[in-house]
Amino acid sequence: MKKLILWLIICMGLLAGCKNDAPTANAPPRTSESAPAAIASIPAITEATESTTPTEVDINPPSGGIIEIKEKMFIAQTNDIYYNAEDYLGKTIKYEGIYNAYYWDDEDSTFYSVIRYGPGCCGDDGEAGFEVVWDGEHPEVNDWVEAVGVLEQYEDGGYKYLRLALTSLTVLPTRGAEFVSQ
Repeated sequence: MKKLILWLIICMGLLAGCKNDAPTANAPPRTSESAPAAIASIPAITEATESTTPTEVDINPPSGGIIEIKEKMFIAQTNDIYYNAEDYLGKTIKYEGIYNAYYWDDEDSTFYSVIRYGPGCCGDDGEAGFEVVWDGEHPEVNDWVEAVGVLEQYEDGGYKYLRLALTSLTVLPTRGAEFVSQ
């Protein structure tokens, strides 16, 4: 009987929910309620070339090469970039996703990102992608875009963040997978 009760307590604990408001170790979310905490804490991913297997990664593409984040391994590749940022800083990254804008009252600033949705702590509430900076005309929020830019790191409030300084931002007529799982 004691084993059954212990088993039920463990099962209830696993099903109880998983909201975690704690900031990540190296990039806490911004302070406004509207801030996309997932963008600030998304781990990075490296880009595999077409000639590599999923476990091999080419972080040094040929001269002038572009690290392209593909749909099939989107989360894994973006996570690798965040985790190994020093290997990717200054490199050109290309990927497709949903164009978003987030306004932070605390900083009276709008931040832009290109993301895809994925698994999170409570279903499909996670986001994977990068903050982007762009001097050209901004597309509409929720447009499907191709973003190409150079990965850079900046500091804000004593914390380091990654973003892409875009060299091109193109609205595409056909949408890819908005929700990715790998």
